[in-house]
Amino acid sequence: MAVGVTGDDLMVRVGPDPADAALARPGTRLFDMTGRPMRGWVVVAGAATTQDEALVAWIDEGRAFAVSLPPR
Repeated sequence: MAVGVTGDDLMVRVGPDPADAALARPGTRLFDMTGRPMRGWVVVAGAATTQDEALVAWIDEGRAFAVSLPPR
C-alpha cells in the first residue's frame, strides 16, 4: 500500500528513513490511528493537497517507496 484516504486527509507511506523530512513539510503529522504511531507513514492534511501538483507529489512519493519494497 502506498497511499490511502482517512477522512479528508491523505495517508502516505514514505518509509522510516524519509519520515522525518516528510513530517517537516507543511500540513503533515505522524500517522497514529490507534495510539501506536505507524513508522514510515504520515498523514497529509486535505488542505495541503488541494493543488493537483501537491497531491501528485505525495502520491508519487508513496508509490516510489512501495515499489522499492521486495515482492511479497
